[in-house]
Amino acid sequence: MKSIARCLLLAALLLPAMPVRAHDADAQMAEFANAFLGSLKEEQRAKAVFKFEDEERENWHFIPRERKGLPMKEMTDQQRLLAHALMASGLGYRGMMKAETIMSLEEVLYEMESAADESKRAATREKRDPSKYYVSIFGTPNPTGTWGWRIEGHHLSMNFSIKDGKFLRATPSFFGSNPGEVMVGPMKGLRVMHNEEELGRTLVKSLNDEQWKKAVVATEAPKEMITAAEHKVNPLKPDGIADSDLTAEQKAQLHLIVREYLERLRPEIADEAWQRIEKSGPIFFGWAGGKERGEPHYYRVQGKTFLLEYDNVQNGANHVHSVWRDFDGDFGRDILAEHYKAEHADNK
Repeated sequence: MKSIARCLLLAALLLPAMPVRAHDADAQMAEFANAFLGSLKEEQRAKAVFKFEDEERENWHFIPRERKGLPMKEMTDQQRLLAHALMASGLGYRGMMKAETIMSLEEVLYEMESAADESKRAATREKRDPSKYYVSIFGTPNPTGTWGWRIEGHHLSMNFSIKDGKFLRATPSFFGSNPGEVMVGPMKGLRVMHNEEELGRTLVKSLNDEQWKKAVVATEAPKEMITAAEHKVNPLKPDGIADSDLTAEQKAQLHLIVREYLERLRPEIADEAWQRIEKSGPIFFGWAGGKERGEPHYYRVQGKTFLLEYDNVQNGANHVHSVWRDFDGDFGRDILAEHYKAEHADNK
């Protein structure tokens, strides 16, 4: 069992480097999900598996709270490897590395917070635990079926919805980092969300005075992403500067920001999402707060179909939240509307 799990994990980590065809992801996710489920005991399956229509599928968040699903804390080593293989089947190489590192920051927070108050070490360990990430499977994984999965915990939420083994959505997609930059210890200098921050700063600093006046949406950055962890989001007011008001170089920089969020996922999923965005019309970039490192700041990128939000305000601007939302496609709502319509027609 252990050798099988390690082989599956290795295969999943190598997926982004292999030649891929559209919708290969659907079948491979089903394969890894079934391998994971096959390793579980009955009582573990009872925690991990939900009906596809269960309200829990949209009950997402990114704070350190108790969740439904099967926590990695309650898995064997082999089961945990298989859970990570499932995660790798949805993420690209950079996304996988980022997700694993975000999980590891729970240990950094534990050391920081317990050192500040030794009397609360046990309570701090309960709150800051790298194994408190939860796996949930919705429906029955099938290469040609309709089902979904989620892996979620503090500062990480990945939600995948698959319809008929042909269509796939991967939002909401949340990645965060606390600390934004590790200031002490053996991981000193680590910035998990370095690219998300610096790509935005590079663009805003390239704007001339006239462009800046259009781009700024507030002088002070909001304390949290405006959409937070809402189950459904609608387009925000299209404040900010339109891509049509950018130079060719600035527009390319804006595209780099969007691709940074999309390319957390495996390549064919990211490419299909980018193609939908390219066809959707103008893209707006908005900024709030300071432009320099260490100053609280926020930005958003919004198009007709999607929204990216980034916020770094808490803990002295050293605590990052970032999310990719799809107005119609979160939790696969767009593809599932077609599914339910077809189901209704079949039952006439």
